[in-house]
Amino acid sequence: MSKIDWSNLSFGYMKADYNVRCIYKDGKWGDLEISQSEQVNMHMAATVLHYGQAGFEGLKAFRGKDGKIRVFRMDENGKRLISTCRGIMMAELPLEKFEEAVKKVVKLNEHLVPPYESGCSLYIRPVLFGTGPQVGVKPAEEYEFIVFVMPVGPYFKEGFKATPVCILRHYDRAAPFGTGRYKVGGNYAASLIAGEEAHTKGYSAVLYLDAREKKYIDECGPANFFGIREKEYITPESESILPSITNKSLMTLAKDMGMTVEQRRVPVEELLTFSEVGMCGTAAVISPISKIDDLDENKSYVFSEEGKPGPVCTALYNKLRAIQYGDEADKFNWITIIE
Repeated sequence: MSKIDWSNLSFGYMKADYNVRCIYKDGKWGDLEISQSEQVNMHMAATVLHYGQAGFEGLKAFRGKDGKIRVFRMDENGKRLISTCRGIMMAELPLEKFEEAVKKVVKLNEHLVPPYESGCSLYIRPVLFGTGPQVGVKPAEEYEFIVFVMPVGPYFKEGFKATPVCILRHYDRAAPFGTGRYKVGGNYAASLIAGEEAHTKGYSAVLYLDAREKKYIDECGPANFFGIREKEYITPESESILPSITNKSLMTLAKDMGMTVEQRRVPVEELLTFSEVGMCGTAAVISPISKIDDLDENKSYVFSEEGKPGPVCTALYNKLRAIQYGDEADKFNWITIIE
């Protein structure tokens, strides 16, 4: 741990000592196995390669001031992985096995959980994919589940700062009634080209509109979207949006802070009424948005000076982080302490 420069740690892959694996074969999941390998061996006709049978999750472990390691809302990630498995017809991993694997991999790599004062965390990546061979569009009969970890810094290199976002109407993240509500690899592959275009134009992310009418806000490339208007927390509802565990948590915290929470369709014109807007997800927690440029309509919605988060975003961010690090009581039972 002393070899890692925590102050300059980025969000990216770093080899850990151990990962945990589990195989589904002959109609059942096997026992968890500990591995030191970074490699996966599979059949060249595996369904993950040909038909995209792959789902993943992202969650974090934090070291508190008391030295204890806390994992945030692990059960919600396990349930969402089950939903993904159902959505693309993969063998469902039992919630108990998911939680056992996460606890085991964190414990095995506990020396890589960053120190409390670093502002960093241990990112946990569970992934489940079809390994059984199929030529012909059918679900696999064999699957592999792996959980690996890495210490990470902020997802956006700017950290907790407001950044600009753009609307690009000539790209869709996911189709209505498609796989947008599942955490599958294909959704992220589909977002790469739009994200790259946004980055070359100087924006941190793309804000996608609904694929059917291009009238309503869906979500940002890497995260859910929310808007603040006085004492209201408003976030889009759509069959194409990934249900963010962070957004779900922020809605609970907003209510606890006396705000009214609405999850509904949000017309793009409603951006004019918001005092603050932001992106939220496990990796970034909250990334406030300074302005949204609608490049097709030649409109700009400005919310703050670039780099300056608004007061409500700041309060929500600090509240959630305090619970994750154990600085504030976990009255919602979101935390699992790794003994």
